[in-house]
Parts: sequence; structure tokens; C-alpha cells
Amino acid sequence: MAGIHITDIEAAINYWRAQKPSPDGITLCAELRALAEVYALMVYHHEDLADPASMPPKAYAAWLGWFNTTPDTPCIAICSTFQGDDVCKGCGRTFEEVQFWPAMGPAEKRVTWRRITLEGDSWRFNRYAERAAEGAIK
Repeated sequence: MAGIHITDIEAAINYWRAQKPSPDGITLCAELRALAEVYALMVYHHEDLADPASMPPKAYAAWLGWFNTTPDTPCIAICSTFQGDDVCKGCGRTFEEVQFWPAMGPAEKRVTWRRITLEGDSWRFNRYAERAAEGAIK
């Protein structure tokens, strides 16, 4: 099973901080408390990934609350996998990731999002002018 990267835990924490700010600067909402415990243990144990199956239910629910606000798919409607490319030039996903995306769980989708974001070489992450300069748009 795919793990949830610590940067996703941080993003979820920041999401809940914005959604439910502390009324007194000290008290945290339930979602933040649940995620903070997971985050602290990850930092303490020098771990980058949290196992969704072993996360406390409240922490996983809080993470899913953030996850559900993210884009469902990296697709930009410029798919080259149907033309035989192993990796889509538009979104950066492999043929298998494009094919099985609807069946993937949230953690698996985030693993793919993280990889394509770190690589950053698909058209999804280039500006229009950069693509035009490369001759991709005429």
C-alpha cells in the first residue's frame, strides 16, 4: 500500500489551520490535533511516509478532508499515452497510472502527484509560452 508523504501531512495541517483557526492562539481543532500527533511521530522517528492503514482514524479522516479539496487528476486534456508514449507529455503519468487512475486510492494518487510534481517536466508544469517556444503549440 502507498504511504502518505510527510509533505502531505504538512499540507493537511496548513489546510485545517486556515479552515479552523485557533480562537485563542493555543487551542487546536480536532483535525489539527489528530494530524499533529502523526506528524510529530514521523519527525521523531525520521520517517517520510505514514501508513494510511495504521493511522489513527481521526488523523486519516482529517487528511482525507484535505485530500478531497485537491484536484482529482493531473490530466490537462493533452494525453499522449494513447499515441503510444509510455509517459504522458501532458500530465507526466505513466500509461498504467492513466489507465488505473479511477481505481487508485487517495494515497496512491498522492504518490503519483508527488512524483510528477518533483519531476516537473510535463506540460502541466510548463507555461504556455515555454510550450510554444518548444514548438508544441502552433
